[in-house]
Amino acid sequence: MKSAFFFTDIYWVFWREIKKFTQQRARILMLVIQPLVWLVLMGNSMSGLTRNPMAAKMLGTGNYLTFMTPGIMIMTALFGGVFGGTSIMWDRRLGFLNKMLAAPIHRAAIPLGKLLSIGLQTIMQALIIACISLLLGVRFITGIPGVIFLLLIAGLFGMIMASISLALAANLKSIESLMAISNFLTMPLMLTSNAMFPISAMPSWLKVIANVNPLSYAVSAMRTIATNGWYFNQIWLPVVMLITIALITISVSIKMFYRSIS
Repeated sequence: MKSAFFFTDIYWVFWREIKKFTQQRARILMLVIQPLVWLVLMGNSMSGLTRNPMAAKMLGTGNYLTFMTPGIMIMTALFGGVFGGTSIMWDRRLGFLNKMLAAPIHRAAIPLGKLLSIGLQTIMQALIIACISLLLGVRFITGIPGVIFLLLIAGLFGMIMASISLALAANLKSIESLMAISNFLTMPLMLTSNAMFPISAMPSWLKVIANVNPLSYAVSAMRTIATNGWYFNQIWLPVVMLITIALITISVSIKMFYRSIS
């Protein structure tokens, strides 16, 4: 019975966050425009790479947009998730967090509900990116099941970044501090991953960093599905690593949230 109430509490926190999201028309518009800009401008500016047979072999596809699309999805999850902690800080600043804590609600339902809402928002944006990329001529070799896999991985990575952001937000005093740390995290994670370029093209020292970058795990699994097919021997390890990281970061974020309200 208690577990039923717990899941109900998670649902209502989740639903509140989704309702807030759907009321932000400018934000929803940016969800469409931002990936469109990335795909059209970056995709076309780098499309000449695949004219070189060596570069095409390194990328694993003759279409740079196909190579780049999983990276754009994960970059979106990165930027969307890393600012997820601002929700907690705004609730605290507006006094709504105190109201939730005074209500008969399970404390863990608050961070979990928020994380699930960020996961769904990430999936929605990744779906928009997939649709735009299809219009631009990208073809996913695994079809609709492959696209669903890409969306789930993007949502999972969004929750990982949101968990880190939420853990930070639970202990920081100002939104400005969280924004500064979040901006500091995003660029190194993105630039030391295989989101835009294959690891094989990187210098040795950068390969070492890219191979342990969680963002690279997500992109590797997604890119294999998008360009090669269901090669489970190449997919299972990155997926297991992402799930493990997600469990750790979510647990830490809940613990840090408990500590901040005790």
